[in-house]
Amino acid sequence: MNDVLATDEDGLIRLQKLLAQSGVASRRKCEELMLAGEVEVDGEVVTRLGTKVDPRVAVIRVSGQRLPPISDHVYLVLNKPRGVVSTMSDPEGRRTLTDVLQEVRPSADSSERLFHVGRLDTDTSGLLLLTNDGDFAHKMAHPSYEVDKTYVAEVDGEVTKHTSETLLGGVELDDGPVAVTRVRIIAATRQKSIVELVIHEGRNRIVRRLLAQVGHPVRKLTRTELGPVDLGQLKSGQLRDLTLDELGALLDSVRM
Repeated sequence: MNDVLATDEDGLIRLQKLLAQSGVASRRKCEELMLAGEVEVDGEVVTRLGTKVDPRVAVIRVSGQRLPPISDHVYLVLNKPRGVVSTMSDPEGRRTLTDVLQEVRPSADSSERLFHVGRLDTDTSGLLLLTNDGDFAHKMAHPSYEVDKTYVAEVDGEVTKHTSETLLGGVELDDGPVAVTRVRIIAATRQKSIVELVIHEGRNRIVRRLLAQVGHPVRKLTRTELGPVDLGQLKSGQLRDLTLDELGALLDSVRM
């Protein structure tokens, strides 16, 4: 978050003021939440009004929900259009994420130096995070944190219950086994099917290779969710900020 807060000379701010300025509730309501034991700082319940915290590093929860620290970092959700390469520049002159950003944020500060969190294939559309927070991007992309990724795929042929069970049980690929954590058949005919898959793997073209391996080459692929973040009504090429709840949940998922 990039809000500017009035802190004291030690960089501290009263907790109820921080909560109010972060959009949790009015100052009075935030005080009521503190008195009711609904606010934690670094794992400890804080009920004393006037308690000061460092908004840059304090881990704050309100009714169990993480409140992200105040920083100059930017966290964005992009619905990447199909045909856009997941890079900020391209020597071959293909349409890049920078091109999309310039279309939707023409007046943005060029010094932000945004970069993508992970990547999507050029011919895959959907949810992609953009940020200038290097630590966050690195942890989100690290396989040890296993953040769930949800895809909707249109494939050749009829996906059956047996195929779903195979996907859940695990499939051997050239670079090792892979299994989905959830699969849902949205529609199925002899000619084509639409399926939703949840997977935490991040290997190159993993969903396409997985579905091809079980006999259903992908016609069209969209990532619809990443952990607690979903596309919702965000149209292709559109951009929005992560909400406080989304960012807080993602920070928790990568233990930041």
